[in-house]
Amino acid sequence: MIDRRTALAGVIGMFGASVFAPIARAAGAAQTAKIPVISEGPPSVAVFNPAQRALMTALSERVIPTTDTPGAIAAGVPAFIEKMLADWAMPEDRMPILAGLDAIAARSLADYKIAAAEASAAQQDALLTLAMNDRIPAGGAFFEAFRQLVITGYYTSEIGMTQEREYLPVPGEYNGEFPYSQVNKVYSA
Repeated sequence: MIDRRTALAGVIGMFGASVFAPIARAAGAAQTAKIPVISEGPPSVAVFNPAQRALMTALSERVIPTTDTPGAIAAGVPAFIEKMLADWAMPEDRMPILAGLDAIAARSLADYKIAAAEASAAQQDALLTLAMNDRIPAGGAFFEAFRQLVITGYYTSEIGMTQEREYLPVPGEYNGEFPYSQVNKVYSA
C-alpha cells in the first residue's frame, strides 16, 4: 500500500511552481529524509479557534463533498489541515488561511446573518466563489492555499487513495484496444 509520505512527495506535480509552502516543506522532507512527514496525534500548537475550526471543516467538505465516495471530512482532511499548519507552516504561512476564514465569516454574517459554518451548502459555495474570485479581503490567497491543503489532504489519505482512486501497485496489462467506456477509475501507483 502506498503511504502518505510517498503520496505527499508525488503531489507536488499537481500544483507546479505555486505549491503552498507547508506542503512543499513536508514533501521535501519526504523526498530527502527518513523522518515522518505527518506524524500521528494532535497538532503541536492550536492553529484555529473553535469558530475557525468549524468553518474550515465545513468549507473543506464543500471543496470535496461526499458523493458516491466519501468527502473531505470522512477522509480526515480538517485534521490534516490543522496538523500541516501547526507543524509545517511558518506563522506567515498561516496568515492567508486565518485571514480568509475570518473574512468569509464576516461576509456570511453581513450577507446571510448566520455564521458561515452554519450556512447552507449553497451559501458556503457562494462564499467560496467570492474568495476564489478575490471579491473578499484576502480571498484569492486564502482560496488557493486552502484548495491545495484540501486536495493534498484528501488524495494522500487512505480514502482518497483507495476509494476515490483505485490503488494498483502494478496496473494491469497493456491493451491498445481497451474501450474508453470501460474505464471506471483513475489509477494511482
